[in-house]
Amino acid sequence: MAKGEKISLEFGSSWGDGWSMEEEKTSKVLTILEPSAHRLVFQKEKRKGKVVTLVGVFNLSEEDAQKLLSTLKKSLACGGAYKEGWMEFQGDIAPKVREQLEKMEFRFKK
Repeated sequence: MAKGEKISLEFGSSWGDGWSMEEEKTSKVLTILEPSAHRLVFQKEKRKGKVVTLVGVFNLSEEDAQKLLSTLKKSLACGGAYKEGWMEFQGDIAPKVREQLEKMEFRFKK
C-alpha cells in the first residue's frame, strides 16, 4: 500500500438497509396501587462489604415513595435510597422494616 492511498471501509451493508442508530423508546406504565394491594419481597446484598436490605417492588408515585422512604428512615434510624421501585436500607434490618410496613398496611409475599 502506497503512502497517501485511501482504504475502502465498505462491508456490504449500508445505513439504508434498515439499520438505524435510534433507540426505541418504550414507555413504562406505572400503575399506582394502594398499600394493601402490594406484594413486597426482601433481598439482601453486600456492597463494599456491608449488608444492604432491599424491599420492593413498590408501585407508588415517585413523590409518595420518597415520603414513605423518609418516614421509614426516620423511624428505623438508618440510611437508605429509592431506586427503580426498590427501597434500599443500610444494614440487615428486614424484620424491623417488615414491622413498620405492616403497620402501614403493606403486604408481603410468603
